[in-house]
Amino acid sequence: MLTLQQFPKPSFGFPSKHGPSFSRNGLCIMVNRMSVRMMALSGSRESSSSGEQVGKPLYLGMDFGTSGARYVLIDKQGTVHAEGKREYPKFIASNVIDWATSWRETLFLLLKDVPVSCSPYVSSISIDGTSATTLIIDSSTGMPLSRPLLYNESCPDALPMVKSIAPENHTVCASSSTLCKLISWWNSHHSDKESPILQHQADWLLWLLHGKFGVTDYNNALKVGYDPETDSYPSWLLSQPYCRLLPSVKAPGTPIGFIKEDIRVKYGFPKDCVVCTGTTDSIAAFLAAGATQPGKAVTSLGSTLAVKLLSTCRIEDARFGVYSHRLDDQWLVGGASNTGGAVLKQIFTDDQLEQLSKEINPSEPSPLDYYPLPDIGERFPVADPKMKPRLHPRPENDAEYLHGILESIARIEAKAYLLLKELGATEAQEVFTAGGGAKNKQWIKIRERVLGLPVSRALQTEAAYGAALLALKGAQHNYQ
Repeated sequence: MLTLQQFPKPSFGFPSKHGPSFSRNGLCIMVNRMSVRMMALSGSRESSSSGEQVGKPLYLGMDFGTSGARYVLIDKQGTVHAEGKREYPKFIASNVIDWATSWRETLFLLLKDVPVSCSPYVSSISIDGTSATTLIIDSSTGMPLSRPLLYNESCPDALPMVKSIAPENHTVCASSSTLCKLISWWNSHHSDKESPILQHQADWLLWLLHGKFGVTDYNNALKVGYDPETDSYPSWLLSQPYCRLLPSVKAPGTPIGFIKEDIRVKYGFPKDCVVCTGTTDSIAAFLAAGATQPGKAVTSLGSTLAVKLLSTCRIEDARFGVYSHRLDDQWLVGGASNTGGAVLKQIFTDDQLEQLSKEINPSEPSPLDYYPLPDIGERFPVADPKMKPRLHPRPENDAEYLHGILESIARIEAKAYLLLKELGATEAQEVFTAGGGAKNKQWIKIRERVLGLPVSRALQTEAAYGAALLALKGAQHNYQ
C-alpha cells in the first residue's frame, strides 16, 4: 500500500479561480498511523494533552452521514487532537422522523463534545453532508418549509419536466437529483414562493453556525444543475421560475462568515473562528483517503456504497447515475449505490457481523447471487427507482448468507468501476476503502479478489477528517 509520503507532489484540490489550491503537500499534511493521536472518543470531552492547553490553531470537521454524525479536530500537520461520534436522536412529527431536528440537535451535541481544552483554539469549521439531501427553507427564519428530501428519495413526478429542459443524460436527469426534488416541491406547494431558498443538508447545518442564507459549495450544487467547469448555473436552469430558490455557490472550504456570537460564547470558540463551505460525504471521504493520482479510487462503505475515481476526463451520464466533480485540473468521477451497510444492519447486529465475518474464507467465491438493497430503488451503477432488493434464497448458515451479501456488494462495486472505464474515465488501478466497512478485513479481501485490483484501508477512513481538511483550507484565506 502506498503511503502519502510516496505520492508525487502535484497541486491537488480545487480550481485556482476559486482561490488558493488545496495541496496536501503544501499544507504539510503528512499523516501516518503512528503520528495520529486518537483522543476524546465517543463524544467525551477529554483533553488532548492531559489537561494542558493546546496552544496552536485547530480545525474542526463534521460529517453528517445517513445514520449518525462524527467530528474530527486536527492541527495544521493533520494530527488528530480529538474525535467523536453521535447517533441521530429520533424526533417524531406527524408519525414520521423529523430529520431536520435530529440533525440540528446532533450538530450541537458534537460541538459540546469538543474537549474544553481545545475549543479556544478552533480556528475554522466545515461540514459535509449526504449528496442531494435537500431542504427548502424560509429565508426569514431559516426553518424548513417541509420535511427534508433525503439523498435516496426519488421524485419521479418531476423527471419529465427536468428532461424537457436539461441536456440529454445530464446529472440532474435522475429522479433522485436535487433538481427533481426542487421541482417536485415547487409544483406541490402553493404557499408564498418569494421567500424560500434551497439548501443542502451541509448548507443548512453550516447556516445554523454562521447565519447567512443561501450559500452552498459546488460539490453539493452539482445535482441541482450547477456546472463546475464554467463555474456557473447554466442558462437553461436560470430561465426557470424556481431559479430564485438557488443558492450562491462557492468552492468547498471557502470562508462564509464568523461563527455566530451566541454559539461562540456557549461552546467556548474564539472570536475569529470562521465557518467554511462544506462538501458531500463521499467527496470528504475521498479527500481524507489521500488518493492523489489518476487511476486511484476510493470506495466509501457506509450505509451506502459510493465510488470516486480520480480521472483526467469528465464523465456525465444520468442513465447510469454517473457524474463528475472537479478537483484542480482533474475530475472526480463516480456515483453512489443504495447498497451498503444499511442492508447489512437490517439483517445482522454489529456483533453478528463481526463474529460471522471471521467464519468467512474470503479466497473462496460465494455461489449466492444477490442485489442487496435496503428498499426499492437503485441509483448507480444502474439507475432504476423501481429495482427491488434481491436477498433470497437465504441459506441456513448465517456466515454463508453474509458471505453471499458481501460478495454481491463487491460485484456491484466491480460493475461500477468497469462502467466508469467504459464511459471513458481513467481506468482504476488501486482502491482505498473508507467508511465503516473499511474495518472488515474479510470484506476487503473479497473485494480485492472480485475487483482484481489492490484494495486497502485508507490511512484516514472518516469523512469528518476530509471536512477538517476543508476547514484547514478555509483558514488559509485570512478571512476578514
